[in-house]
Amino acid sequence: MRMSDLVAQYILEMLDAQNGSAEIQRNELAGNLGCVPSQINYVITSRFTPEQGYIVESRRGGGGYIRISRVKMDNGTALMHIINSIGDSLDKSTAEAMLTNMLQRQMFSMQTAKVMSTVMSDRTLRNVEQEKRDTVRADLFKNMLLTILS
Repeated sequence: MRMSDLVAQYILEMLDAQNGSAEIQRNELAGNLGCVPSQINYVITSRFTPEQGYIVESRRGGGGYIRISRVKMDNGTALMHIINSIGDSLDKSTAEAMLTNMLQRQMFSMQTAKVMSTVMSDRTLRNVEQEKRDTVRADLFKNMLLTILS
């Protein structure tokens, strides 16, 4: 398992254990997990975004912390929020992170997530010009989510 996956899993477990809201100290968490603090920042900024259903607050300084809260909303509202956040382009790693988050929130089944991941893979899109893949991937992802929504 990659370090970023390990950090994300640890934070998700904290959120589950603490009723959807966790307060972490970046340096302490990095020390516990054996990584650098910037890795914690990367995971938080890439996997715990408002588009993915999280609110992140931080306070700097000696007693500083990062508070991550899971936004409580029904699946339909969450899906519309995600669809609206995608934009015109979506790279493969962001799409995979979004799928993982939606799967963890039980917005659809593992089988649905696997199908969606396959549809958006570079292997599936190999006949699409490299510079157009992220645009096509965004369109595919939004349309699949709209289908789930209806």
